[in-house]
This record gives sequence, C-alpha cells and structure tokens, in this order.
Amino acid sequence: MKTLSLYLMLLLPLLVASAFDKEASIGVNIGTDLSDMPSPTQVVALLKAQQIRHVRLFDADRAMLLALANTGIHVTVSVPNDQLLGIGQSNATAANWVSRNILSHVPATKITAIAIGSEVLTSLPNAAPILVSAMQFIHSALVAANLASQIKVSTPHSSSIILDSFPPSQAFFNRSWDPVVIPLLNFLQSTESYLMLNVYPYYDFMQSNGAIPLDYALFRPLPPNKEAVDSNTLLHYTNVFDAVVDAAYFAMSYLNFTNIPITVTESGWPSKGDSEATLDNANTYNSNLIKHVLNNTGTPKHPGIAVSTYIYELYNEDLRPGSISEKNWGLFYPSGAPVYILHLTGSGTVLANDTTNQTYCVARENADKKMVQAALDWACGPGKVDCSPLLQGNPCYEPDTVFSHASYAFDAYYHKMGMADGTCNFNGVATVTTSDPSHGSCIFPGSGGKNGSITNGTTRAPSTNSTLSGCHSQYTRENQAFLSSLITGFIIWTAAFL
Repeated sequence: MKTLSLYLMLLLPLLVASAFDKEASIGVNIGTDLSDMPSPTQVVALLKAQQIRHVRLFDADRAMLLALANTGIHVTVSVPNDQLLGIGQSNATAANWVSRNILSHVPATKITAIAIGSEVLTSLPNAAPILVSAMQFIHSALVAANLASQIKVSTPHSSSIILDSFPPSQAFFNRSWDPVVIPLLNFLQSTESYLMLNVYPYYDFMQSNGAIPLDYALFRPLPPNKEAVDSNTLLHYTNVFDAVVDAAYFAMSYLNFTNIPITVTESGWPSKGDSEATLDNANTYNSNLIKHVLNNTGTPKHPGIAVSTYIYELYNEDLRPGSISEKNWGLFYPSGAPVYILHLTGSGTVLANDTTNQTYCVARENADKKMVQAALDWACGPGKVDCSPLLQGNPCYEPDTVFSHASYAFDAYYHKMGMADGTCNFNGVATVTTSDPSHGSCIFPGSGGKNGSITNGTTRAPSTNSTLSGCHSQYTRENQAFLSSLITGFIIWTAAFL
C-alpha cells in the first residue's frame, strides 16, 4: 500500500500536467465601441502585421469572421448576454446559432472557442440558472457537427466570484453560486474545456487604498523580503496576476476539481485617466504580462503550466461609457498607430506594435470623389505637403487620377505629422493600410522608414467620426465585496513582509 501511495503521489502531478498540456499564447480582445472603427479587413491587416494569432470577439460578427478566414488566426467568438436567455431555454435556438455563426465559417475561419455570455454571475444574475444549459446546448450542436473536439465551450467569469483570495490557498467560490458553479465545473471537466477568468490587477490596486503595492500589480521585480508568502503552502507570490489565478485554482480544488486549466480572457491596464492610468504603467503592465505568459512561467501553484491570456484590448474605445480610463485600454488607435511601444525585447515579435515603418495613409476606394479632391487640395495647400512629385513629368503623376494623387498627399501628411492619431482621416475619405502603395518610381513617404516628424505650426487635418458598438468587463459594484475581502486578506497576509 505504501508503494501504491507513493506511485499515486508521483503520478498525480503528471496527470495534472497532461490535462494542462499546451503552449501559452497571447491574444487580444477586439471591442468595437469606437467612433472610427476600422473595417474588418483593416483590423485583420493590423493583426497580421503584429503577428497576433489569437483574438476574442464579443459577438460572432459575420463580416469579421469572413475577414479572418484563411488567416490561421485562432478565434474565440461569443454569445452576447442579450442572446443568452433564448439559447439557454431552447436546444433548437442554440443549434440555429451554431449553424449560422459557426458552421457557415469553419474550417476557413479557425474558430477554437465559444464564450457563452460575459461575467453572467455578477453582471446578469437573473440568467445564471440557465447558463449551464446554454453551454450544454451549444456543445451538443457542436457534437452533432463533429466539431466538439476542435471548439471548446466556456464562459468568462469576473474574479469577484472568488472570495478570500489572499492568500490564494484559502480562496473559495462564493457559496451562493454553488448550484451554478458545480455543474459548470462538471461541464468543463467532462468536455475537457477550461475556466475563463477575467483578471484585472489595475482594479485591485486602485481599490486597495495603498494596501497593494503598485510594483506588485505591475509585475515589477520585488526583493525577496517584499514577496508575499502563502503561510499554508509557503508559495511565494511576486505579482497580483499569479495570486488571482492561483486563487481560482485553489477555489476549484476546494470543490474537488483539480484538472481544469485556466485561460485569462481579459487583462490589461488603461493608459490614460486615473492617477495610475498612465502610458508608462500601461506599457509596463502589458509588456511584463506578455513576457510572463510567453515565458511559460506559469504560477507558483502550477509552475511551467501555460496560462494563455487575452489582453484587453486592441483599440481604445472612445464611445465607452464611464470615466476617461474606461476609454483608454487599447494598444492601438483606430488609425493603426500604437498608443505606446511595448518593451518586449527577448519575447519574440508578437505584439511588438511598432508600426512606424509599416503603415500608410491612402484614399478610401468608395469615398466621394469631390470630397477626395477637396482633401487633396487641403493637403497640398494649408496642410503644407510637398506635392511636387504629383506634377506632370514627375514620378507620382501617373496614374493621373484624383484617388492616386490624394493617396500620395494623404500619406505625405500622415508621416509628416508623425502618424499621430487623427492625421489619416481627412473628413472620412482616408484610411490607414499596411500595404505599401508605392508603385514604379513613385515611392510613398512611409516606404522604407522615411518617416516625417511633427512640424510646429502645421495645421491638423480635419476629421469626422462614425459609430459602432462594443463591450468590456468593467469594474462594478459587484466587485466591492470581493475587493473588501481581498484587501483585508492581503493586509493580514503581507503585514510581516512590507
């Protein structure tokens, strides 16, 4: 018996590791709540330029899924919360949803997961009783289509469903949700899916009133005496992200689920707004997060085990309600220019987001010709662009069309202004592209890294906006109880170390 017990003790970690066996990946969430939303083809061009291979959509937009076809990009699509009740109450409705939004796109579009709702337990508690039914109905439709092994079904949770999360070893799910959480975990285990968790150290830090050090939230190196130690496991924690993920692992193990991996469906840091919503902090957090994930560091509870993560988000969403910080989580402006250049030396080229030598400003193909002509006249006049290459006999005269000449002038202005946000709009007749429009002896200003710089006194090009909508896990009052216990636990836990 002793030999058998020893064998099982040695075997258990191997079984857990095999259940979690996959390479870590970094993806991005694509929200659409911005006034100048790029077209799906422009979004995909940016994803390709940045070598982003994993994306999460907050819906199953047909145009976006078509643009992602044949790119090899892994796509997580979502059932929006407003569709959850219908799908959770009807197997036929779920089957129709899968037929319309999944079967019509695979295999050309590489859909790998379906997120059923978003933070349903905390944001839409009335729908919680049918959440697992919705997941089962969607999964059954995938089984019928022989896609269940390729496309996993799960649902993103706010970390606020975990109570007493510091230290992680004492964490447990809010027991009031047991009638939903236990069947949900059974479903994830039986279908070999994963727990989707939204992890926001920014909110934890901002609500802690100084109890959580900024360096601890930003993955900055801590001296050993500043690391938080779980007194029950003696595991050392150097950042909030790992502590929250491990709290979820411990909460699952408390309910006897030990082989369900975790994917972080949202994490990030805003670059503008509140006191610590700065470009430097956003850059530091996301840069360190990407390196942490791609280095397969894992967490103290599961070292070396991948925690694939989706950064919130691709674009700043200026139409989002709430504070300024809620509108500034993006890595890029709608123009495709980076909000900041990530510090990713040694972590490969994924999300390097230095597009300074890769983007161009050209006239929209379907734009009104008179408006394009007016914008061309402005660029070559008040815009102070050198349009001499467009004169007859010069390299960019041919083809002698308004759109061709305007594209050169627009790109010249765009690069003269340092590709600043809003400098490739021209009242909506211009757009950013990653395809070099140079032709023959006509070399566009952005080609080959010949970028201009912002000139003092240069008139900014006029711009107009159009609207689309999007979604995001926003900190709400439901998190207050979670943070109260989190902060209290953290103070007690770390008192000896700070």
